Amino acid sequence: MNEIEKPQSRRIALGVEYDGSRYCGWQMQSHGTRTVQDEIEKALSIVADHPVQVVCAGRTDTGVHATGQVVHFDTDAERKLKAWVMGVNTHLPDDVCVHWSKQVDAGFSARFSANMRSYRYVIQQRAARPALYSHRVTWVYDDLNTRAMHEAAQALLGENDFSAFRSSACQAEHAMRFIKSIAISAENSFVYIDIQANAFLHHMVRNIVGSLLKVGTGEQPVTWVAELLALKDRTRAGPTAPAQGLYLVAVQYPPEYDLPVSGMVPRFGGGNG
Repeated sequence: MNEIEKPQSRRIALGVEYDGSRYCGWQMQSHGTRTVQDEIEKALSIVADHPVQVVCAGRTDTGVHATGQVVHFDTDAERKLKAWVMGVNTHLPDDVCVHWSKQVDAGFSARFSANMRSYRYVIQQRAARPALYSHRVTWVYDDLNTRAMHEAAQALLGENDFSAFRSSACQAEHAMRFIKSIAISAENSFVYIDIQANAFLHHMVRNIVGSLLKVGTGEQPVTWVAELLALKDRTRAGPTAPAQGLYLVAVQYPPEYDLPVSGMVPRFGGGNG
């Protein structure tokens, strides 16, 4: 009797976006809290008709959003690529969605194949706290000197030891990271901090933002950020900025994978309030 041929396994990459306001971060946790990974895996398992586990490009914290998260998973289910988008989305809550899918080779890893990641941090500066954007931006009362913030941030470019901006809970083997670009811009009442690096330490972006805010309010001089980088001492830097202003907007891979480079970059219109 001929041996029954087993279905061939495929590796699928997905582009995912989510509002992190109601989630305890990306990563599934043992104590049953609600996470984005849990929702994605449940929906994929329904469409695949077998249990599915995913690997993501970057594990976001509680309250952090993503427009350009990338994940991969393996399946032996034969489905059209659009089923991994439209079919999966029918089983996801309205604050999580898949916006593209692509079959990749077995050597691809959403995490380890990535060579650049981009985040945007959004701040609203005005006298009254925001209502519509309360979980999507960080609010500050002070008018920020964005020119000084941008100038201070340029000290972080290149490959450096980012121990000054590393969470005490960080499990990375070392604190060396390469920042390709960092820019601060303003539009009406909103301030945007855009940062691209090969990888990030735990809370690295939020810790950088917390220090830049002290420059923006005039509490610290422009040269302070460079001094912090050289000191490599987290206790000397600014506080960790809130999670709700942070978005993972893009993950970049080598061109041979031919994957979309980014999701939507959040920009808030509005006047000065």
